[in-house]
Amino acid sequence: MPSFDVSSEMDWQEVDNAINQASKEVGQRFDFKGVKAEIKLDQKEKVITLWSSEEGKLDALNDVLQNKLIKRGVSLLSLEYKDIEQAFGGSVRQNVIVQAGISKEKAKEIIAALKDSKLKVQSQIQDEKVRVTGKNRDDLQSAISLLRGQQDSLKVPMQFGNFRD
Repeated sequence: MPSFDVSSEMDWQEVDNAINQASKEVGQRFDFKGVKAEIKLDQKEKVITLWSSEEGKLDALNDVLQNKLIKRGVSLLSLEYKDIEQAFGGSVRQNVIVQAGISKEKAKEIIAALKDSKLKVQSQIQDEKVRVTGKNRDDLQSAISLLRGQQDSLKVPMQFGNFRD
C-alpha cells in the first residue's frame, strides 16, 4: 500500500547561521549603537533567547532575526514566541521556542484534518511524524495538497517524504 510521512524537520545549521548573521548585523546597525542586544541559541532546549537593554529595540532585534531566518529557508511557523520578561537593570528578554518535530497535539490536528476531508486515507502517529497510507497514489497526492493548503491554519511547517509505492 502506498504511503508517505509528514514531518517537521529543522535544519539547525541554518538556524545557527541566521542567528550569527543577525548578531553581526545588529552590531553594525546605527540604531543599535549604545544599546546592548544579544541573540542566543540553546539547541538542546530548542530555545532562542532575544535580550536587549531597551524594550523598544526588542522588536527590531526580532525583525532582524526573522529576516535572516527567511533568507535561510527556515519557516517562521516553527517559532513560538513567549511573553516578554523583565531582566536585570531594566533590560528585557524574550524566549522563542523552536518546534522541531510534530507534537502529539499537532499530529492529532493533522489526522483530524485528513478525516474531515473524507479522503480515503488512513493516518497514524509515529514518534514525531505522521504516516499516511492509502490504496492509490492519487489519494495520497490529494492528501498532500490538502495539508499544504492548511499548513498556515495548522501552524506547523510540514515536509512530505518517504513516499513509497
